[in-house]
Amino acid sequence: MKKPKIGLALGSGGARGFAHLGIIKILKEENIPIDLIAGSSMGALVGAFYGAGQDINKLYKLANAFKRKYYLDFTVPKMGFIAGNRVRELIRIFTKDKTIEELDIPVSIVATDLLKGERVVFNKGSIAKAVRASIAIPGIFVPEKVNGRLLVDGGVVDKVPISVVKEMGADIIIAVDVSSVKISEEITTIYDVILQSIDIMQNEIVKYKELDVDIMIRPLVTQYSSRAFTNIDDIIRLGEESAKEMLPQIKSVIEDWKEQNK
Repeated sequence: MKKPKIGLALGSGGARGFAHLGIIKILKEENIPIDLIAGSSMGALVGAFYGAGQDINKLYKLANAFKRKYYLDFTVPKMGFIAGNRVRELIRIFTKDKTIEELDIPVSIVATDLLKGERVVFNKGSIAKAVRASIAIPGIFVPEKVNGRLLVDGGVVDKVPISVVKEMGADIIIAVDVSSVKISEEITTIYDVILQSIDIMQNEIVKYKELDVDIMIRPLVTQYSSRAFTNIDDIIRLGEESAKEMLPQIKSVIEDWKEQNK
């Protein structure tokens, strides 16, 4: 029987993006294939690590060891507070120094061209540079320069890259949105101001894109900060729970596709 190509669109959301790991784990346990991945920001990081062949249990351990002190290299503020060299090296190591073409499954990494105001999709070349560009939160990380372009966070222009995974050839799209506005959030630093502003701007955009997706998963991670890398276990567990809740719908969509494409 013909099988559908299943694509994941993994959205931005800072630390909340570790919920993506829980969703991937449940899909694997249920033998639901992941044929394609498109990711923005934290979704790009998780997608690249998984696509590089990292075992999901190892990724769970890595997530819990992911502390800000390991990847923050502060610089004199000009275009950002964080230089990003340390996190680029971390990405290179954990993706086994592969290029995007060498990943186990096709992965597209989404960034934003700051000068042209357009989406940039990487599907070849250096994983480390592409993911570093995709996570470059404007005003916090120094933008990444790639091929003459000045690139920032993919979530600025495409928070949940549904159309990208569709263009990759997905028959069924499972999208994951982990970035929602925390209404009662305390705003005490410049980081809080920037990240909360981005969340507010992106919130309405995703609503319009949901029409093009087969399954939308929204882990209940709103109570956790997108910028404090704490409660990682809880965030991952909520990803698992949200995937389990959606399993009947996911399996139904797959069966319907198979029926229509006999």
